[in-house]
Amino acid sequence: MQKENLRAIRLNAKVSSIDELSPLIEMQQLPTLNQGEALVRVVSAGVNPSDVKAALGIMPKAIFPRIPGRDFAGVVVDGSSAWLGKAVWGSGGDIGITRNGSHAGWLVLPEQALYEKPQNLSFEEAGSVGVPFVTAYEGFRRSGLPKPGQIVVVMGANGKVGQAAVQIAAMNGAQVIAVQRSDSFSAFACSDVSVINAKDLGAEQIAEQVQQLSNGKGANIIYNTVGSAYFEAANKSLAKGGTQIFIATQDRAVPFDIFTFYRGMHTFVGIDTLALDCIESIKLLNQLKSGFESNQLKAFHVDQNFAIDHALEAYKLVLSGSPKRVVFNL
Repeated sequence: MQKENLRAIRLNAKVSSIDELSPLIEMQQLPTLNQGEALVRVVSAGVNPSDVKAALGIMPKAIFPRIPGRDFAGVVVDGSSAWLGKAVWGSGGDIGITRNGSHAGWLVLPEQALYEKPQNLSFEEAGSVGVPFVTAYEGFRRSGLPKPGQIVVVMGANGKVGQAAVQIAAMNGAQVIAVQRSDSFSAFACSDVSVINAKDLGAEQIAEQVQQLSNGKGANIIYNTVGSAYFEAANKSLAKGGTQIFIATQDRAVPFDIFTFYRGMHTFVGIDTLALDCIESIKLLNQLKSGFESNQLKAFHVDQNFAIDHALEAYKLVLSGSPKRVVFNL
């Protein structure tokens, strides 16, 4: 293998605001591997909000200095001979947080974290799906995967995790209801998706529409990607024995009616994919590989790709709340 020096983005210290963020672009020498490690030549790497938030001190486990970036797709160039030349994909709650990440030409991984990417996905597509699809799948895995005939409501369905949750629920045969601030679900799903435009609706009105669309059954699973803003509406929309999944929130404290909770036999499931390392994360992502290969799942449309020279521009775009899917091509 030719020993070439590639470039990497480095964060030397946490900052208090995006205006203070100053990612360095540096030459990255060819890493030295330890036993059981592999070297991946990164081709494409997604940019997630958590990648940027970790630079702002919001992620308490983030170390400095480090290379950020949790998602990737690339080619194995060193390590076990069985993996040399293989195209791989992956993600991890440790990558780019507690160890050097994917916003670089070289990425060192344990060989246990190597899984071949779906053949029908480009490197750019495979490098863009990790965190959203791992998060969505882990929520369903913990709550019980959707089943045919069940009602799954995704609140905040137009976000990337929301879009992934809609896709997974539809693939599993559930009736999917998307709650969002627009009239149509414009992303991919392999079956029809009903939409509730929640822009001017209160909790009672959202719950009434869920009841109407579910023929009075209510939701078996609610994937609440927003948290507090939809907390009351979700509780009012749950069927008896229903489950609500949380991955984020705006307000940490919410009004909680214990009577409704236990009388409804409800379950709350909290998800934090930062707790899943690269080995655990790729095992989850690989559970979805056949869905991508059968076209029941589709990678996000990549709206904008950046060279790492424009790292600050990419990070600011993602942290601004832009719905665009952003990747680095390396």
